[in-house]
Amino acid sequence: MSIVVIKPGALTTFQDLGRFGSQHIGVPVSGVMDERAHRLASMLVGNSPESASLEVTLMGPTMQFLEPAIIAVCGADLGVSLNGNPFPLETAVQLSTGSELSFGRRVTGLRAYIAVAGGFVLPLVMGSTSTYVRGGFGGAHGKSLQKGDRIEVRGLSGHYVPSTPVHLFPAEIERYKGAPIRIVPGREWNSFEPEARQLIVGQPFRISPKSDRMGCRLEGAELKLIQPMNLQSEVVTFGTIQVPPDGLPIVLMADRQSTGGYPRIANVASVDLPRLAQMMAGETVTFEWITLGEAQRLAVMQSKIFESMEDFCGIH
Repeated sequence: MSIVVIKPGALTTFQDLGRFGSQHIGVPVSGVMDERAHRLASMLVGNSPESASLEVTLMGPTMQFLEPAIIAVCGADLGVSLNGNPFPLETAVQLSTGSELSFGRRVTGLRAYIAVAGGFVLPLVMGSTSTYVRGGFGGAHGKSLQKGDRIEVRGLSGHYVPSTPVHLFPAEIERYKGAPIRIVPGREWNSFEPEARQLIVGQPFRISPKSDRMGCRLEGAELKLIQPMNLQSEVVTFGTIQVPPDGLPIVLMADRQSTGGYPRIANVASVDLPRLAQMMAGETVTFEWITLGEAQRLAVMQSKIFESMEDFCGIH
């Protein structure tokens, strides 16, 4: 089964849950920016969470399906339509031969995820199909989608009935729009001036246009150290907040480098990473401190909810 790319969009890449196990040789994890949206789209079409989805950023592609397919789109509302008619988000939809999926004007969010039942036919590179554009590997030849690309999809085995998982995330996980992003103290938290520790939660920051899949750069109050530090590069994770010499924090994202040498004032709680991934340049973000224990409790709760949703859909 094939899909033809008529228009590629601004940045449309294949992403799965990430390329783990190769950071020691300098290979970034990559993977989806919004895990919740990716996993929901995958569940709706009966795919495992390890399957790849197409991550669409702001301006989406136009694609024609050359054979019948079942698809779901989750995450940002980027004006998706099917054959010129509005396409419902968070719903599995049967497409007929020749159907054209396209995107229009953004309504909310930044990244949408397209999952197709059966999954995309992609080569594994170091255990993952995720695209790392800077390195030129993974996904579709290490690139974002290009006009004329032909995407192969695995055929469905047997009769498939689209499932509709119950959306079970409580408000303490999927918080209200504009709620502060929750953070826990980082490794060098005590090395920052007391004022800096207050400023990070007391002042809003503006998301810089220089932000990308590697890092969310923030503009606002400068976070100063008590005294200059010389640090050896150490491991960093999705959500690590580093502060370079200019005092303006950077939240490391999916395409982050494997190590970093800037002081780490905080880490974003994993349950709030999807919310940050959906924020655009120019928007403001605020933070609030929570304990490590609270961040872990929320992460475990989210993991159990994912498991129950996947069981509901018969995905093992």
